[in-house]
Order: sequence, then structure tokens, then C-alpha cells
Amino acid sequence: MSGLRIEDLRLTIGRSEVLKGISLDAPGGVITGLAGESGSGKTMTGLAVIGLQPAGSRVSGTIAFDDGDAGVPNLLDLSPRAMNRLRGRRIAMVFQDPTASLQPMLSIGTQLTDHVRHHLHLDKRAAAARAIELLERVRVPDPENAVRRYPHQFSGGQLQRIAIAIAIACDPAVLIADEPTTALDVTVQAGILRLLRELTDDLGLAVLLVTHDLGVMSAVADTVAVMRFGEVVEHGSRYQVIREPRTEYAKELIAALPHTPAPGAGVDDEEAR
Repeated sequence: MSGLRIEDLRLTIGRSEVLKGISLDAPGGVITGLAGESGSGKTMTGLAVIGLQPAGSRVSGTIAFDDGDAGVPNLLDLSPRAMNRLRGRRIAMVFQDPTASLQPMLSIGTQLTDHVRHHLHLDKRAAAARAIELLERVRVPDPENAVRRYPHQFSGGQLQRIAIAIAIACDPAVLIADEPTTALDVTVQAGILRLLRELTDDLGLAVLLVTHDLGVMSAVADTVAVMRFGEVVEHGSRYQVIREPRTEYAKELIAALPHTPAPGAGVDDEEAR
């Protein structure tokens, strides 16, 4: 099955070791949550996977990638050119602020069609049809007209759906979602999380969901890794981490959630799923 296997991932910037031996699996068809407070290293882990770590940083370890048919034993061994071929094609990323990743002077349709024409070598007509299909999939209203509009003409939630459409445009095996709901209100957050769940189930995506919000994790993640100071301090199923945390740090994070039962409080199996 497609996905990622990260082993002993270390990243150093100057004299500061930002990641201190991260190990976790993100298999296909599963949402793997990566949680932690600011500075824990969770976003840097996602950037290292996609090869966008800061210039001058030193990275070691293994990031094995399997796309279901073939794979790469270690993404860290790839040349920049080889990584560019994978990035956006087989490994994609959605960022926290869609306005920063979308070009304000280009229509949504242009941004979608340029992406698929570059990676999939589609002609103009096929790329235009693919753009409308993608917007339908992520439930952007009136996709035939939406492709002619510009980013400033959409709400924040719609822009995040468009960013997700661009990310999945080339049928990636792995999707990294970095705080995709942070800037959205609660009801819009719920829609984006449902969309990620549907895409994971329907497309068999391996989703690495990066967030500081354990409430988001409890709603959608299948497994959760909790990070602190560049290390994974707890890793298990959503049920285990949210309801029966083993470490004091994880217990403190859970206790900070509003209206959350005390760690260890029982729920039935159906609720846990």
C-alpha cells in the first residue's frame, strides 16, 4: 500500500537540532495526525518530507516513499531535479494560508490547468475539463464559472478547497496538510475535515495532517503522533492518544481541550471509530 515510512529523521539548522530522530508511518488510506505546540517540529517534519526544508539545513535519516506501484527507498537521497518531479505529482502539500499559495493575478482555472498540463502533459481541452472535475470534487459552487474567477473572489473556506483541488490534481499518493483549518471558522473547518476524510477514503491517500489542535485530531485522524521539542513523545491510535494518553505532556494537551472527558474515560467502540 502507498504511503510514507519515516525513520530517525533529523534536521539541524546551524547548531540547533530541530528534529531529533522522528520515526512514524503514514500508510495509504489513513489520516496520520502530527500534533504539537508551536516549535515542536511538526511543520518542519512535513516540509522535510516534501523537500522544502530551509536552505542550509542538514537532514539525515530515511523517508521511504511507496506510491503503490513503485517507490523511492529514501527521498533524502534524491537530486533536486528528481524531487521536483515527485513534488506536486506524487507528493503534494496544502498550506495553512491558501492566499499565500495561490497567485492572485491568475484565474483559478489557469492555476489548475497549468499544474496538470505540466505534470500530466494534458492538452488544453483535457486540462480545462480536469479543472472543472476537480472543483466539483472538492465542492466549490458553480465550477464552470469558478474557473474564470480570481482568488480574491472566493471566501477563505472556498480558497482552501481550491488549494486542495490543486494538491490532488495529479492523483498524488501522499498529501501533507499543514494546519489546513486554522484560519477558518468552526463550521467551515468541519467541511474541510469532512473533505479530507472523503478524499482519504475514496482515493486511498496517505494524509499527514499537521496541526496544533487536538480537537481537529479527535475529529478526523486515524492515528496520532504527538511531538515536543523535535521528538515524537506519544504515537498511537486516535482512541488511545485522546482517551488513554500515556505521557504527562499528552495528558496536559488533552486536558486543555474544551469539554473533553478526562483521559482514560471510557467510550464505546463505535464512538472510538
